[in-house]
Amino acid sequence: MSEISRFYGIIITMYFPDHNPPHFHVRYNEFRALINISTGEMTGSMSRRALEFVYEWMDLHKDELWENWRRMENGEPLKSIKPLE
Repeated sequence: MSEISRFYGIIITMYFPDHNPPHFHVRYNEFRALINISTGEMTGSMSRRALEFVYEWMDLHKDELWENWRRMENGEPLKSIKPLE
């Protein structure tokens, strides 16, 4: 597991190796979810407010998420992504 961003107590990670479709993992307190990079579809559970922050962050950094997914597939180290401010 590689942490790629952290903001407002929300932790964003990607796992080596991971399955398709391209996604990232979100942890916030007792909540756990997967977010599909293409569709934004969530699997799992997340507080409404935290999910709003995650989607806002995702909209700002979608290209970087795709780049990290490609890096993961190639066995390359992931890059940190700027947190939501």
